[in-house]
Amino acid sequence: MSAAAEGAGPEGGAGGFDASQSAAGGRNPWLIAVVVSIATFMEVLDTTIANVALRYISGTLAVSADEASWVVTSYLVANAIVLTASSFIAKRYGRKRFYLACLGLFTVSSLACGFAWNLESLLLFRVLQGFAGGGMVPISQSILADSFPPAKRGQAFAIFGIAVVVAPVVGPTLGGWLSDNLSWHWCFLINGPVGVMAFALVGFLVQEPKSAIEERQRLKRQGIRMDVVGFLLVATFLGSLEVVLDRGQTDDWFASGFIIAFAIVCVASFCLMIPWEMTRENPILDLRMVATRQFGSCFLVMMATGAILIATTQFLPELLQQYYGFTATWAGLALSPGGMVTMVMMLVVGRLAGRIQPKYLIATGASIVALAMWDLTRLNPDSTFWFFAWSRIYIGIGLPLIFIPITTASYDGIPRDKTDQASALINVARNVGGSIGVSIAQNVLAFREQFHHSRLAEHIVPSNPAYQRTMEQATTYFSMAGGEAGARERAMAYIGQQVQMQTAYWSYIDVFFALMLISASAVPLALILRSVKR
Repeated sequence: MSAAAEGAGPEGGAGGFDASQSAAGGRNPWLIAVVVSIATFMEVLDTTIANVALRYISGTLAVSADEASWVVTSYLVANAIVLTASSFIAKRYGRKRFYLACLGLFTVSSLACGFAWNLESLLLFRVLQGFAGGGMVPISQSILADSFPPAKRGQAFAIFGIAVVVAPVVGPTLGGWLSDNLSWHWCFLINGPVGVMAFALVGFLVQEPKSAIEERQRLKRQGIRMDVVGFLLVATFLGSLEVVLDRGQTDDWFASGFIIAFAIVCVASFCLMIPWEMTRENPILDLRMVATRQFGSCFLVMMATGAILIATTQFLPELLQQYYGFTATWAGLALSPGGMVTMVMMLVVGRLAGRIQPKYLIATGASIVALAMWDLTRLNPDSTFWFFAWSRIYIGIGLPLIFIPITTASYDGIPRDKTDQASALINVARNVGGSIGVSIAQNVLAFREQFHHSRLAEHIVPSNPAYQRTMEQATTYFSMAGGEAGARERAMAYIGQQVQMQTAYWSYIDVFFALMLISASAVPLALILRSVKR
């Protein structure tokens, strides 16, 4: 007997489960979980795989590093825009049909990115890829929610969680290896065969639930149309917010007219979006859900989780390559042990989720991640490969304890016809949280670099005995190594280099401390969640 059938029972709103309403149909829902997770893994992978390839892209296409960074920004913006519309489109035109359309477009646009001939074409294809990917993840999640009874959702979301949490970790490793050994084009071309396989499996295995068909027929009968104004307001808000967060530090924030313009658009669209969406009968985004204690707390915790996951995934490889001499491949490999631990923990937590209340698992996971961030504040010039690998292992233990229970708890009390909305909002939280986390980390790094450099430079004066001793020792060393000519200048350059490196170490320590505070803030939010009905 399938897992769906085992868990079947009388329809009981959010708490009961009717196997006839399952997206798995008569098939084993675990097979469905694996299939949709493959597509999700591919989509989430593309949020980070291009990061380590940017310098290769800028060199091949003869553009600046700043111009090449739009390859990441364009994807994030398009992804955020479509997330909000995915719920209505899936209900109005069919969840399976919409999912297959997104999966097909994502595969084709990925191949097109791999064959892009200039930056403009690459950005166009990345936007299309982002649009398609934005519809895939929330629909994957709602398919899982409808395929399993509440008691088994934790185990199902464990498989889904492997895709969402491990993919950003695998991205830098895979992207670095492909860029170092083959070409950056393969960062996108690898999606081709995986996408074709996922398309065939989804088309054959996934069914349209009865409730979804009935909902679509009801919408047609009632002539309910898409909330176009609401969609434009939400899309404008999220799109402009992503641009401000992603480009703010690069463009010097409000010293840039470009950032000021997008910030004004962001605030204006947000102020108009709230009253509009709150007064619609069928809003594109049901903001009332965010105002509830249960779902609102889940939303905020998911934002914190996204911030930690994406910020650490982006900044650790950057630190290793710039200041420890790691190649892109080895920087990615430093994250790999954490990815393997995460996969194992996902399966363990999937079992625990059916026995322990989500709020306790989330609080434990957030505490572990906070301690992992605090452990990274021990960073020093002698830190080894395994220092960073162990930090990711600690994070890999904590994140599954947050991700699976928060995903399960977010559906508690949500009616079946709102699961698509819940999926869209939770994924908006993860995406926006990731952007906020990266933005916070970038700003802490930039401002604290200035602070620490000014403080350290105060001691680099001829009257300081420590400076005099260091200068004498360095001059003597360079004299013996290469002769007296220019030895003093080389010694001064060496001291300047050491100051710069110490500044960087202290700045990254401040970044990890800030991320520790973000993770710690999830603990009280978790504890106010209500107990989930089994």
